[in-house]
Amino acid sequence: QVQLVESGGGLVQPGGSLRLSCAASGRIVSIPYMGWYRQAPGKQRELVAAFTGGGNTDYADSVKGRFTISRDNAKNTVYLQMNSLKPEDTAVYYCNAHITNWSGVGNYWGQGTQVTVSS
Repeated sequence: QVQLVESGGGLVQPGGSLRLSCAASGRIVSIPYMGWYRQAPGKQRELVAAFTGGGNTDYADSVKGRFTISRDNAKNTVYLQMNSLKPEDTAVYYCNAHITNWSGVGNYWGQGTQVTVSS
């Protein structure tokens, strides 16, 4: 089995910073895709940032220049550094990964971590 465990959410004032972490554990051969999505109340889940394969990254236009995704392959962990946070960044942030093991490729989600940007 595979698990994604997120951490690092919380309450922050506008202009502040937070760092999210997501660690994958279990039977893992490779992780060709790993990233972050978010869902605000009443809205659809949307991509925030992701490693899409081949070392490439993809960012939502709304977070470019403010958020940075990074990863530690040895720890099967991806991070999201969020700077200059705005109230509109308030959402539940979910980690997503496409993970390959000996039985094939699976699509996995974390449990979500709340990020609230408010004064």
